[in-house]
Amino acid sequence: MTNRRTLLKSVLAAGALSLPGLVAAVPAAADELATLKEKGVMRIAMSGAYPPFNFVNDKNEVVGFDPAIGTEIGKRMGIEVEIVTTAWDGIIGGLLANKYDAIVGSMSITDERKEVVDFVGPYYRMSRGIFVAEGSNIKSLDDLADATVGATLGETHEAWAKDQGYKVRTYKGLPELLLELENGRIDAIVTDDIPVLLAVREGDRKIAQRDTSSLPGVADEAGIAIRKGNPELLAAMQAALDEMQEDGTYLEIAKEWVGGDIR
Repeated sequence: MTNRRTLLKSVLAAGALSLPGLVAAVPAAADELATLKEKGVMRIAMSGAYPPFNFVNDKNEVVGFDPAIGTEIGKRMGIEVEIVTTAWDGIIGGLLANKYDAIVGSMSITDERKEVVDFVGPYYRMSRGIFVAEGSNIKSLDDLADATVGATLGETHEAWAKDQGYKVRTYKGLPELLLELENGRIDAIVTDDIPVLLAVREGDRKIAQRDTSSLPGVADEAGIAIRKGNPELLAAMQAALDEMQEDGTYLEIAKEWVGGDIR
């Protein structure tokens, strides 16, 4: 765990050094809430490749649970929201380099990430899922030892799969993972269970889930990442999120995009 933590900090530092705005990437001297209110716009980032949480529709709009949550938070803060899509494996580096103001992209809250960013939330809970094609010879986690496992690059699931010693191939997002699995180019995928279960239900995909109940730490919580050193911004965003959950708006959004309460 210590080695992974050190590696994460090193990668992020290297990413910041290679990007414009290095000086601005250090923790802000003044809280950013006042600056955002003055500008009237908050830029939020996500991959755009994680349906139904965030994805690009046929009108080339980024939609889903995450954009809806982020937009509603901004509305309650009196700030317009601009959505930015970016590769997941570099998304924290982009935040530290001031390319956007927050990550509202279904990011798991981990101790490693909390060393470099602060989190608003959690705003939903997820579980790790292992999925295979129907009829697969993979019946249990033990069968993954000789399998090729797909994961999204930069996700906690990728790190977990590598820690297990699995042969891992990485992809940009869920659509690619599902396509590769269905075409037989990988034997299994490891990812959050909700999006895959919804994709199976809505698209009649020939995909089966394997039991992960024996795994320790299988559940994760998703949070909204912001740069450290901004307690006022964090408090304002948390208050907006709490209000949404209390007045029923959160549940309306969750029902629209994922079919029910995922808190």
